[in-house]
Amino acid sequence: MRTVAPPKESYPLSWPDGWARSKFSRQHRDDPYRSISIGQGCEEVVAELRRIGATDIIISSNLQARLDGKPYSNQAEPGDHGIAVYFQLKNRPTVLACDKWNRVSRNLWAIAKHVEALRGQERWGVGSIEQAFAGYAQLPGVGETSGMSWWKELGVAVNADAETIKSAYYQRSKETHPDKGGSHEAQARLNEAFEQAMNQNGRNGG
Repeated sequence: MRTVAPPKESYPLSWPDGWARSKFSRQHRDDPYRSISIGQGCEEVVAELRRIGATDIIISSNLQARLDGKPYSNQAEPGDHGIAVYFQLKNRPTVLACDKWNRVSRNLWAIAKHVEALRGQERWGVGSIEQAFAGYAQLPGVGETSGMSWWKELGVAVNADAETIKSAYYQRSKETHPDKGGSHEAQARLNEAFEQAMNQNGRNGG
């Protein structure tokens, strides 16, 4: 859980800067939640967050979203199964993210169960929800410092292939590099966006 600025839209997935990605998606052989739908997962996440007083909930994923921000039903499973849920807790922007499991619905359910577990800890009187959520330091990144995601920084589509990403990076460097009239800050931001883009492309098999 980290304190971050939330994305403006639910689609595409806005993964929290500095939050590690899982190298491999997993699946339990005896998965008790295999029949959980996207809609049920969303409802469970929202219900658990409401129980701790969360507001302004945004569920971010690579599933196309409706006007209310929730994913459309009956969509094909995206290549990236990750989920990031942004919300306000006591006026503090907060996020939970999960990509451990091999379906979006399972990652939604995992986040819901995580919040449920934290609520269980609070019932024993040892600590509060706020204390449990405060143990994660914010790490700076492209999304936080610029308000932009890597694909926007590079000017490419979120599912761009490696060659498109590299070409966009070289073209943008002609504008951002200090020797070309840019600045060290602009080039550093572009470099970080390029690194995130290539990492994402590799995870998706690009």
